[in-house]
Amino acid sequence: MLEFVVIVESSADAQTATKLAERVLVEKVDWLEPELLQSLFRWSGLEVGTEHSCWKDINSIMQSAKESGLPVPKFLGHSRSGALKADGAATMKILNLIRLLQLKKIRQVGAVLLIRDLDNQPERREGIEQARAEHIDRQPKLEIIIGTADRMREAWVLNGFVPSDPEERQILENIKNQLNFDPCEESHRLRSNSWEEPERIRNPKVVLEELTGSNKLREQQCWEEPSLELLRRRGGNTGLTAYLQEIEQWLIPVILEYNSK
Repeated sequence: MLEFVVIVESSADAQTATKLAERVLVEKVDWLEPELLQSLFRWSGLEVGTEHSCWKDINSIMQSAKESGLPVPKFLGHSRSGALKADGAATMKILNLIRLLQLKKIRQVGAVLLIRDLDNQPERREGIEQARAEHIDRQPKLEIIIGTADRMREAWVLNGFVPSDPEERQILENIKNQLNFDPCEESHRLRSNSWEEPERIRNPKVVLEELTGSNKLREQQCWEEPSLELLRRRGGNTGLTAYLQEIEQWLIPVILEYNSK
């Protein structure tokens, strides 16, 4: 079966990114219904039987692949364009391993989703883009989709928060008054890492917890229920809009080509 490999920082990131991708696919492909998705492809990690892989585990995954007998090429830490920034080296390792799986016909990988929090480090995306540029024209064909959350995944979730009752509306109004801006419309402005006063209210994790009451199901509604139009409008500065565009531009053609065979 066709596989889309997902590289993330956590299972929560994978859940958010893959559901958003599925929503775009269903929205843009006329004949595609949600119940058909699992018959067309599956979300996978780099290792067999996994649904995603984490950035922090890339080196150990590469080592395991070598120990299993796969002739994983040694990566020297740079590309044709020069030294790689930030996550560029890890991305090259990921892409090299997927290429090997394709060439050996071990797995049918059609795309890879590289999902990363920027955490005030724009060079992370720059490095990932360097690696994509290195691989974009190689064969077998592999679509490389980048999703970088500025500053973190919680900013994307806040982009999708819509108060569901008077209590939530009041909590949001209180937070807006403290910040002097709407944290859902402008979640990219939440730049703090602090859990202590007075800066904690500028921490996107804190704001999300207050709005959702730390309820994971309520949090999940923020990326599953709002219209994609709302998410695109709000997500221009958080990287969400760009991610949804990448899904539309690069992942939909893979689905259409695979279904035509």
